[in-house]
This record gives sequence, structure tokens and C-alpha cells, in this order.
Amino acid sequence: MEQKLIAIDLDGTTLNENSQITPKTKEVLTKATAAGHIVSIVTGRPNRISENYYDFLGLKSPMINFNGAVGHIPHQTWDKEYALTFNRDIAFEILTAKEQLGIKVVAAEGKNMALADVPNTVIDDFFPVTLKANEVLNRINLQENPSAMTMLVDKLQLPKTVSALEENFGDKINVGVWGGPNPILELSPKGVDKAHGVKFLADTFKIDRKNILAFGDEHNDAEMIDYAGWGVVMQNGTEQLKALANDITPLTNKEDGLAHYLEEYLKLA
Repeated sequence: MEQKLIAIDLDGTTLNENSQITPKTKEVLTKATAAGHIVSIVTGRPNRISENYYDFLGLKSPMINFNGAVGHIPHQTWDKEYALTFNRDIAFEILTAKEQLGIKVVAAEGKNMALADVPNTVIDDFFPVTLKANEVLNRINLQENPSAMTMLVDKLQLPKTVSALEENFGDKINVGVWGGPNPILELSPKGVDKAHGVKFLADTFKIDRKNILAFGDEHNDAEMIDYAGWGVVMQNGTEQLKALANDITPLTNKEDGLAHYLEEYLKLA
């Protein structure tokens, strides 16, 4: 079998309902790597809360974070590393209009930066529970352009918030809405998505598009699933994403759906 680039989303795909990688999933991904395929995590998560999964899987491949905005090899300097950003003034404008926009928490991040305007306990890890003085999002601490922003929004104002952000900044950023129970928005550089990161990986390793195998479950996986030669959506994925898929896993992320599918597809058993 030709070498494959296997791009795996984390939440709802590689991770189970407890945000864990099961022994079965680790076993299959390890076998895939040993068989000569390239397994890469492609996630909307910051690297600060995804490198633990990278290390658990024992990966050495590049990882894509912030929905395609950052590509790097964790724990080392890599000459092909990249980080795409948008102007930090957008963060300051959003902070100024925070109450008017119905925003409760604003975070701005980059590979080596994580700032938030207030602490929050609604979602573990995604927003800090406590903040040191140098971790507060303000003009003093935000000295570089961010690769992403994440916001907790008033649920009743969510559509209005999205419209306002797109109207004011739509030519500079993408506005993404999380599909989960929490009203979360994520901003990324205009025109950047997971497909950008996957194409970068494929070009770097000289993998033909037809040999890209991608797994996802949510709206932010759409471009990646559509771009891949073989885009696979989880059984627990959204109906909109399933409409783009080449195939759908018979099992959900709670049932090791990715592992069982990949084991059969690559004939690893």
C-alpha cells in the first residue's frame, strides 16, 4: 500500500467522550506509523492542550493547531514551522465592545502565548481558571498578533454576535461557531482552515492528494474532509459534514470508531 498521510481531528474523533485516547486507538495509530504512514494531529485546539495527546501517541510528525494557523513539531525547532496570524488590533476592538457584543470571555492565543481577559470555569482547559498578571489579555501583554481567538458568548446573543463580528472584521478573519453545548466562537486568519494545514503536510512529505486520509466530526473539519483524497466522518459527526464524506465510520468516537475503521482500511489487523 502507498504511504498515506493520516490527518486526525481530536475532539469527537480520536478522543472518546471523556477526552481520552483509548488503548485500542493508540495501538492502531502506532501500527499505522510502524507501517510507514504519516499520522498527524490536525486540531482546532491550541498546542498547550494537544501536545499531551501527541506525546501519549509517541508521534514524531508535525502537528497542526488552531484550525490550520500553526504547523510545527512539538518540543523542537523545525525550519519549516509556520504561524499565520491576524492583527492584534482586532482583539482590542473586540475587548472594547465586549459587553455590547454579548461576550463573556475573550482569549487570544499563539503557539507560545495564551491570554484571557477574565478567568472562567465553564469549560476545562479552554479558558484559564486563574490568571497571573502577565496572562491577562490587554494592550500591555498582547505584544504580538494572535493566531486565534476564542470567546464564550451569551447564548441568546450568539447569532447577533456572529453577524457583528463578520460585518466588522469579515475581510480579515474567519468566524467559527462550535457545534457543542457551549456557545463558543473561534476566530482565525481569513482563508485559513484545516485544509491549509493538511496541504502543507502533504506538500512537505510529497504525498499525493489521493493518498490523504482525513478523519473529523465537526464544522471546522469541513474543508479538510473535502480536500482529502479520502475524507471520513465519524458516525457521531454532524449531518452537514457527513454530506461531504467519502465514507462514514460504522462506530462512534465512544466505540473506537476511528481505530476500527483505520485498522480495516489499512489492513493492520
